[in-house]
Amino acid sequence: MLRAEWWTLAVALGALAGCTCEAPTDAPNSKVPTSCQTQAPLVRPVITDILFVVDDSNSMAEEQAGVAAELPAFVEELSKGGGVTQDFQVGVTTTSVYEASEFSGNLTVRTYPEGGWLRTIPLLDGGPSSQRYLPSTDPELVPRFSQLVASLGIDGSGQETPFEAARIALTGRDFNRLLPDGGNPNVGFLRDGARLLVVVVSDEDDCSERVRPPVVRFNAVDGQDFCTLHEDLLTPVGDYYTLFQNLPDGVGRQREVVWAAIAPVARTDKIAQGVEGALGDGGTVIQNVDCPTSAGPGYRHRAMATAFDPSAQNLSSICEASYHQALVDIATVAGASQTLELNDNVPDPALLQITITRADGGTDVCTVANGGITYEGPVDGGSPRVRFHGVCLRRTSDTQVTVRLFCAG
Repeated sequence: MLRAEWWTLAVALGALAGCTCEAPTDAPNSKVPTSCQTQAPLVRPVITDILFVVDDSNSMAEEQAGVAAELPAFVEELSKGGGVTQDFQVGVTTTSVYEASEFSGNLTVRTYPEGGWLRTIPLLDGGPSSQRYLPSTDPELVPRFSQLVASLGIDGSGQETPFEAARIALTGRDFNRLLPDGGNPNVGFLRDGARLLVVVVSDEDDCSERVRPPVVRFNAVDGQDFCTLHEDLLTPVGDYYTLFQNLPDGVGRQREVVWAAIAPVARTDKIAQGVEGALGDGGTVIQNVDCPTSAGPGYRHRAMATAFDPSAQNLSSICEASYHQALVDIATVAGASQTLELNDNVPDPALLQITITRADGGTDVCTVANGGITYEGPVDGGSPRVRFHGVCLRRTSDTQVTVRLFCAG
């Protein structure tokens, strides 16, 4: 069970009975305290900013409704936090940035003015609101968040560009339009030191380019498969992956990023395999095995997801009848951060012992010496932090994280 107050969550101090420390207190340059501290370093709440990038093309009405229906389960699972308090906020943008077509040598590019903007979140009664993201402390987070996703509409671009939309939203660069005062509409969403979770929801493959006007364009020859057939001309997935992995966190480090997708991949094995499927008009379309409602094989979605997690636990099929398990799985992956910040510096990382209490009551003891944790000192005025490894990797089902600082005395 989580304790009622986060500052008492996972803090305990003990003296190591019968221990002879490796570095005596009177040794030159010793960092070992001469007496035990009155309090061990506090574990800070895990701060996560969550961006949903949702397809708003004309085939997504049922899928938007399906995601909205299961968002309560997503928030509930994420809030468990594996024994550590969660502080998160949620924003939504769409996959619509531009739409390019070329017929008889004439290029037409439609740009979506709010491409990459976080959508404003209406009040529950449908009234206007200026809020573009909601904090986990908002009592109306779940119903308003669900209402927004369900009402995104299906008038967006048929050239889905979730990677490009996410890039614009997160970097604040290359918006099609700024606010009337020239400002960034998403300002304040990314908090200093916060982790980032990106969740992409789409029934078509990514068709993102940083080039304007786009090189890949809808035309009569390639038809609906224009993005799949010319994937080699799109901005490489690896370029977007590198960009997202190198987002600064505002306190001198790279931001920790978790990526997840509900995308056109197979339901059985999550493999992206293009095959020809029949359309209602007798034509064909390249779609994914075991995902008949998709319009694309999902090559790029799978490549991005597995770049972040080779096991593909962060990837689910848009063709599932329900997105309950998909969203619970995403929350499970994101909820157990493998990096925790401490309130106070540690005189010597070798003195840290962190005990994780698992759901079954068992415990894992994690130290620098046994390889269960590594310690990173503060950077640019930020907080020190510990990173978990091996058998000490955290799980959302964990019930407690206890930090002890052993010392001589």
